[in-house]
Amino acid sequence: MHWEFWTKKLDEEDLIENGVYEESNGTSRTAGMNGNGPSRLVDPLEDPLPGVGTYEDFNTIDWVREKSKDRDRHREITNKSRQSTVALLHSISDAFSGWLLMLLVGLMSGALAGGIDISAHWMTDVKGGLCLRGFWFNHEHCCWLSNETTFQERDRCPQWQSWAELITGKSEGPLAYIMNYLMYIFWALMFSFLAVILVRAFAPYACGSGIPEIKTILSGFIIRGYLGKWTLIIKTITLVLAVSSGLSLGKEGPLVHVACCCANILCHLFTKYRKNEAKRREVLSAAAAVGVSVAFGAPIGGVLFSLEEVSYYFPLKTLWRSFFAALVAAFTLRSINPFGNSRLVLFYVEFHTPWHLVELAPFILLGIFGGLWGALFIKANIAWCRLRKTTCLGHYPVIEVLVVAALTALLAYPNSYTRMSGSELISELFNDCSLLDSSQLCGYKQPANTSDTGVDNSLADRPAGPGLYTALWQLALALVFKMMITVITFGMKVPSGLFIPSMAVGAIAGRLLGVGMEQLAYYNHDSVIFKGWCSQGADCITPGLYAMVGAAACLGGVTRMTVSLVVIMFELTGGLEYIVPLMAATMTSKWVADAFGREGIYEAHIRLNGYPFLEPKEEFEHSSLAVDVMRPRRMDPALAVLTQEGMTVGEVESLVESTHFSGFPVVVSSESQRLVGFVLRRDLLISIDNARKRQDGIVSASQVVFTEHTPLLPPDAPPPLRLRCIMDLSPFTVTDHTPMDITVDIFRKLGLRQCLVTHNGRLLGIITKKDILKHMAQMANRDPDSILFN
Repeated sequence: MHWEFWTKKLDEEDLIENGVYEESNGTSRTAGMNGNGPSRLVDPLEDPLPGVGTYEDFNTIDWVREKSKDRDRHREITNKSRQSTVALLHSISDAFSGWLLMLLVGLMSGALAGGIDISAHWMTDVKGGLCLRGFWFNHEHCCWLSNETTFQERDRCPQWQSWAELITGKSEGPLAYIMNYLMYIFWALMFSFLAVILVRAFAPYACGSGIPEIKTILSGFIIRGYLGKWTLIIKTITLVLAVSSGLSLGKEGPLVHVACCCANILCHLFTKYRKNEAKRREVLSAAAAVGVSVAFGAPIGGVLFSLEEVSYYFPLKTLWRSFFAALVAAFTLRSINPFGNSRLVLFYVEFHTPWHLVELAPFILLGIFGGLWGALFIKANIAWCRLRKTTCLGHYPVIEVLVVAALTALLAYPNSYTRMSGSELISELFNDCSLLDSSQLCGYKQPANTSDTGVDNSLADRPAGPGLYTALWQLALALVFKMMITVITFGMKVPSGLFIPSMAVGAIAGRLLGVGMEQLAYYNHDSVIFKGWCSQGADCITPGLYAMVGAAACLGGVTRMTVSLVVIMFELTGGLEYIVPLMAATMTSKWVADAFGREGIYEAHIRLNGYPFLEPKEEFEHSSLAVDVMRPRRMDPALAVLTQEGMTVGEVESLVESTHFSGFPVVVSSESQRLVGFVLRRDLLISIDNARKRQDGIVSASQVVFTEHTPLLPPDAPPPLRLRCIMDLSPFTVTDHTPMDITVDIFRKLGLRQCLVTHNGRLLGIITKKDILKHMAQMANRDPDSILFN
């Protein structure tokens, strides 16, 4: 998805984000005899070294080591807290810091989301005209203040003028229509051009949804700069521009990325999170919940989304903190009140008519449609994105965005349902027609007398009028347009979410089916299906409910969300009684889509980009053994190892330079191959470089020692370099006959980077996360070389 992996500029702040390794044992270490009498050798890790214990870009963290570091740190703080009042206060502040961080993440994300909502609403309206009272008012706010607005035409007022009125002085006629059309295309091209140029120039990582990368980062992968301050600033600005341009995309997915950027930046204020990658990922899991909370005004749905869809490691403590952060974010957004209706979302609706058991059949039908659309969309979008990556199309991202924006604007303007923003369209489709509603979707033939009206100002089922028939064919065209244009829009080099376009497709299909059911009930209320629960003059069918169920089904088909999706939808609508229809449609949608492929859209993009993501939901169904997957293979050169003593600094450096491995096993000797431990390449290089600068006498001929006691050396030998402290003395090992399904489970549950394979205690080989993913790809008849990173 990101063509700038190799050309990006690293964020200076992110270069040091991993902090410094803290040594848990503060005692000084002394060396033994080296022939010249007892002398104190400098241990390169006696003082914390910048860089040791950190990770290189595009590498996976060691979850076990990070958790162990945090336990040591916590144990040290707890022991010190019993010794003095100052230490006790430090212990309390350390325990409270997590909650304070969650408060700050919630406040910052809520404030940014409110700003994005207000700006996007205003800029979307600017494509249609300007407010004479003040250009900063959007269409709705401009007409609120007018005394000349009628209920039937509440969107028309003298204070708001279209571009045709401002330029030509005419509001009607062919000239006015063409002028408005041209201005609509001009603004769409202007906003999309600014969005793609800003992304390309300042923050290449600000494009796309962000959720596939967030999922990969939460699984332990490092992508420096992806959650940096420049990405946050540019993503926030370009998200407003992209949504306002009228492209078929939403802001909900990118808001998760924005919230995670806020969390990552705020982590730098707290040592506990700045210096520990595993602890930071707990905060990012909570931030993902905050992103959905502010996107949909659904705090509980956000927590469940983080748990079900994006998080890899989600302890109970993170659940509570996610809940608190989502609550703070929702409260902040409610205080800003971006939509001016005291709601957290644009399309909040309330239905009054209960559903009937017979309606489960059309709800399940919508679920089948959602599943089919989801499977089709994933295959088409991935094929298009692969085409973009492998052809010259990917070399011209600016031209691609401008062409798609021009095509979208050109085709969208003539149809009022594609001209409006995605959120407004969904709001219109969810709407339940009342007596005074002037929408085209409520263009029924009016009842002869008012006794036909139902309760709560809602209307009994009525025959469709000309206005409704016009709306229906416009919606049918809008459905085809949305389905096709979303395929090529998602994955372009602008911020693009998928929630709103998917929901719009489902809501259109649902509304069409709902109106069909309503007319069927009206003309056949005496038939077996409707008899007994839908009498003449009753309000039996709610088309808006069908739109809501269709929206959930299509979003479920694309993302494969279930529990979190249902909760988000009922938080949106405030109706608990519609949980069963939503559950039926969502579950059907998932089953149908899974029949064509188990991957959701985010997992498909992770695989497309070659990220090392071990999908927790995917079962390993093959009977391989560890010896079948480990490296080296039969015809490969021997495994590169270090011996615990006997190698010089020069030999170690030449071994490291001649290979590209992330780490090296340490053995007793080349002959015995008995395993001692494992040392990371980065730690080894930093320690040797530091020892050459800080320790007298360390030269290429100096012996590297991984043992506890320094061996006896000749009198004229240079002092040895002790590196036992950077060695992992308890690396994870499996035997050569361990089944691969157990090995894969160990990697998933413990978050391992690598695992060593032994036979009767002798080292045979190594299995990395990348090896497992390559093996799984091979077993599934996919290209194993598509896994790019370790």
